[in-house]
Amino acid sequence: MKIYIMTDCEGVAGVLNSRDWGHADGRYYDLAKELLTQEVNAAIAGFAAAGADEFLVCDGHGPGAINPVLLDERAELLRGLVNGYPYEMDKTFDAVAWVGQHAMSRTPQAHLAHTGSMRKFEYTVNGLPVGEFGQVAMCASELGVPAVFGSGDRAFCAEAQALVQGIETVEVKRGTKLGRGDDCDAEQYAARNVGAIHLHPVRAREKIRIGAERALRRFQQEKFGIIPLQPPYEMIKRFRALGDQPPAMVKARHPSSVIALFQNIPVDPPAAVKPARPHPAKKVGKKGRMAVRKK
Repeated sequence: MKIYIMTDCEGVAGVLNSRDWGHADGRYYDLAKELLTQEVNAAIAGFAAAGADEFLVCDGHGPGAINPVLLDERAELLRGLVNGYPYEMDKTFDAVAWVGQHAMSRTPQAHLAHTGSMRKFEYTVNGLPVGEFGQVAMCASELGVPAVFGSGDRAFCAEAQALVQGIETVEVKRGTKLGRGDDCDAEQYAARNVGAIHLHPVRAREKIRIGAERALRRFQQEKFGIIPLQPPYEMIKRFRALGDQPPAMVKARHPSSVIALFQNIPVDPPAAVKPARPHPAKKVGKKGRMAVRKK
């Protein structure tokens, strides 16, 4: 069996915040990469025990978060998502899984929740809020690839179970911040969801190994993991204020393909256009003539 594994950094046990752990110049960035790679290896061990023998690991974190040297040698590594959705996934895969995944933006008691970046307020598809997990899972469903397993924080697990009937999930930490943060701009939102209670990384990996094996064994007996999709599709992206950029929205539609929808909608809103300022050396006279301002 051939398994596609999407990875991210913020849903890993022991990754405590974005600034120190998720950024390339963060103090603990290399340790975060090690923690994620070990969780991925645990999932691969579980899938292999259930009969899988081919693995493509997609490094889906912005600056990258997989350590290629530590990655299980049975896996291939995908980095550089140059072709956009569905990130080199195709119909040859038997199943798709997630490791280190976080919940979507606006999720209460979610650790480091966001959708794409901290500026994104909410994404919806046909009115349904979706995060990074939901977009990949919808692409997989269009391709006929079932979503069978996911690990991350408690809020992500609830999100995955609500969207994909039957998916196996493993919780490795739980966020503690109440509320949605709807009144925050991008910088405020990035700072608010840093509280969480973590499992020890060794214990988290064991739970992931067991959960991945259980998911694939279940999948071989009871088919699950396909989201019922109903075209046509409309996607709306709403953005928080960022610096001098105000809140914004972009919208796109596609009559038949959710993959094409995700490929064609702008990633970011167009930059706000500032009104032109009059030349400082001139002003309009009372009778409409241009008058030179005296120094």
